[in-house]
Amino acid sequence: MKKKLQDLIDLLPKAIIEGNKEVTETIITDLAQDSRKITPGTLFVCLSGAKTDGHDYIVQAYHQGAVAVLVEKDIDIIPQGLIVIKVANTREAMMKIAPFFFEFPSCKLRMIGVTGTNGKTTTTYLIRSILQQAGFQVGVIGTIQNSIGDKIVPTQNTTPDVIDLQRLLAQMAEANMDYVVMEVSSHALALNRVAGCEFDVGIFTNMTRDHLDFHVTFERYLEAKTRLFQLLSSTENQKKGKTAILNTDDKAAAFILERTECKTITYGIEKHADLQAQNANIQAKGTKIDIAGSFGIMPLQLKITGLFNVYNVLAAVGAALAEGIDASIIKAALEKFQSVSGRFELVDEGQPFSVIVDYAHTPDGLENILKTAQQIAKKRIIVVFGCGGDRDKTKRPIMGRLAVQYGNVVIATSDNPRTEDPETILNEIEAGIRELLIPGKIYEKISDRRQAIERALHVAEMDDIVIIAGKGHENYQILKDRTISFDDKEVVKTIIQEMK
Repeated sequence: MKKKLQDLIDLLPKAIIEGNKEVTETIITDLAQDSRKITPGTLFVCLSGAKTDGHDYIVQAYHQGAVAVLVEKDIDIIPQGLIVIKVANTREAMMKIAPFFFEFPSCKLRMIGVTGTNGKTTTTYLIRSILQQAGFQVGVIGTIQNSIGDKIVPTQNTTPDVIDLQRLLAQMAEANMDYVVMEVSSHALALNRVAGCEFDVGIFTNMTRDHLDFHVTFERYLEAKTRLFQLLSSTENQKKGKTAILNTDDKAAAFILERTECKTITYGIEKHADLQAQNANIQAKGTKIDIAGSFGIMPLQLKITGLFNVYNVLAAVGAALAEGIDASIIKAALEKFQSVSGRFELVDEGQPFSVIVDYAHTPDGLENILKTAQQIAKKRIIVVFGCGGDRDKTKRPIMGRLAVQYGNVVIATSDNPRTEDPETILNEIEAGIRELLIPGKIYEKISDRRQAIERALHVAEMDDIVIIAGKGHENYQILKDRTISFDDKEVVKTIIQEMK
């Protein structure tokens, strides 16, 4: 992908050119906001971050081949030959030039965005399965990984930054993907990482407290989520056929609905909706439900379990119907769907009790999986969980209360403590546990996550269910001074083999 630098500058009418002003024949071969990713011919975008400042890496960028830099601060020393483009706000400028540079790839694709506190990952994979069943080529952008068809692309953020996202979408368009199904985080919406993206379907799963360390208030968190549906309704959109898919059982749906001007499809279990789940029968290894809609009744025998997954299935059905996919194709895909890594995932090493690993790291997520465990449990529920450091502290006692409310044995441990003291986090969780602790309930605090999992497995007896929550698909643990390899599933397998 190449563009004349002058064409990029034309998008920034108030830009001031400093240093080398011979921009007419300069060709830009790539964009980068990370100096480590610069190759010859790159335009380096200097962002002023909370921890690092791109302006400090201009000389390094120049030596790595950057031919121009986009800045918002005065530069004392300009390397000879480097073109400096000064604007009022480099982040806003980047949002204008990145989609243009990559030739607005979202306009060449059908874009399905999924937002909400929980359920985003499973919903995206359910939609992908339906679209593939219908014969489409599908790319996925999300928490676990990014994929272009069957090709896996590493991921760092749930929603990549503007340049990386536009580059990825351009790769998907070039690979002839028909659809992109994308998790759209509240951070991405608040920071406008999706600038230049035109969505065709937007899905709202649910809204519970999370990320308040970033958004500060629940209202600002809700406003961030709502932005996806405002983008759907934008008068600047080039594609037709926009649909919002909303969970009416969640009280936030009414707020979003008022601010959405495109076609809507609602879904739910409790309240009346366009898509209604009926006769739900939650079983240990699957779920039976009937979905009522304009097509009539669709009976489903699913291989995934839990009432929370019924909501995810409804959302996926809504998206598929919005894109004109036949109900028979939807049914076939859903009944074949197995599971998503780290989402209520059974770990079976022949042990006489069940072990389930799940990504649940919010109060709502934890309550969902514990309610499901309660529905299928024959005996005790043993809960291993923690709360991440440097994140919303208010949810810690709430999750402690939920764990002891639904669990018989609770072992509080470390999640990703980051820069915080693990014992401090555990004490804040313990405050909630003690509020609902009654005779017969047992709890322990074990900061070492491996030791906590080992303790739970040794305590477990025949027909118990061990729930290990918080990390799911993650294969690492972030500590104060380093990141270590750590995979809950692999740890469980190793310990069970050692126990035999």
